Amino acid sequence: MKYAKRLQSLMLGALLLAAGVPSWAVVDSQGGPAVLELNFQPPVTQIADEIYQLHTWMLIICLVIFLAVFGVMFYSILKHRKSLGHKAASFHESTAVEIGWTIVPFVIVILMALPATKTVVAMKDTSNADITIKATGMQWKWGYDYLKGDGEGISFLSNLSTPREQIVDPTKVKNDNYLLEVDNPVVVPINKKVRIITTANDVIHSWTVPAFGVKQDAIPGFVRDTWFKAEKIGTYRGNCVELCGKEHAFMPIVVNVVSDDDYKKWVDGKKKELAAKADDPNKTWTVDELKQRGEKVYGANCVACHQASGKGVPGAFPALDGSAVVNGPRSEQINVVLNGRKGMPPWKSVLSDTDIAAVITYTRNNWSNKAKENIVQPAEVLAARK
Repeated sequence: MKYAKRLQSLMLGALLLAAGVPSWAVVDSQGGPAVLELNFQPPVTQIADEIYQLHTWMLIICLVIFLAVFGVMFYSILKHRKSLGHKAASFHESTAVEIGWTIVPFVIVILMALPATKTVVAMKDTSNADITIKATGMQWKWGYDYLKGDGEGISFLSNLSTPREQIVDPTKVKNDNYLLEVDNPVVVPINKKVRIITTANDVIHSWTVPAFGVKQDAIPGFVRDTWFKAEKIGTYRGNCVELCGKEHAFMPIVVNVVSDDDYKKWVDGKKKELAAKADDPNKTWTVDELKQRGEKVYGANCVACHQASGKGVPGAFPALDGSAVVNGPRSEQINVVLNGRKGMPPWKSVLSDTDIAAVITYTRNNWSNKAKENIVQPAEVLAARK
């Protein structure tokens, strides 16, 4: 198997080279798709294993039906053809045949439906979860909030971490997990039932991890849920699989399944990290401090829509360079960022007061913008929330 995969990789590289496509070593993505993979990803949950077995069982049934039907058809064509002297039979209805082709498909459907129904019911049973996590889809990233269980109170954004130059420049060597890597993965303990609550800030997204057998739409204004219990330590990757806009391909999902001890260490470290980042909203910042922080916030949250140049995407996302809102009164821009407007989600539940003040200050002092009110302090954002 190992040598076969290596041979497949070499053949793929040769085809790419022959086609004039830049070549690099193609390897399996850890916890994601494998090179020339023809079947489902290896399951690591009971539900995923049941889905895999159902898929195999139904393929076998379809194959048996295919061979039986076409076997009879080709046998009849070959053995009863006119050139051998056979004459066409003349008959009408047959009660036995009609009963047969009613009962046999009914039995087949029942054989397929019973195990499938059992699995579907189990997929929807999110009761008695050890950990509950809310996954919020947004263009184009995921936000995670640990609501119940160990880790309660932890919140973070998960962004694509593949360098932008690898995406826009086809000559760049790609990472092994190209477009399937994030800066902040979800971390869960092994053999614990994890309930995932999904919703969205803007359009419909879908939280999907194939190795878990999980696919659940995230719909604005609605709450849906699903669950998984990973039985193997490792890293597992998925994507948003609901077409959600121009950066749809760039919002992957990464889940790290770790031991109980490692999970406790991660929870302790994450809570200390979040506490350290909790800024005093009454602190007064300088313009340069806010601009420096705002550039990072803009790169992580705004660049996909408004572009690094601030020019936006004509007809889809407005330009910030030369914008009347950005160059106008601070209060209006604060309100837009906090509460959103048509085509733009609200950021008040995603970014802190300091981050919002920083990114607004950055946009008001960047590109060709020269706003008179060129600085926004976190206290102003805090006041606007009330």
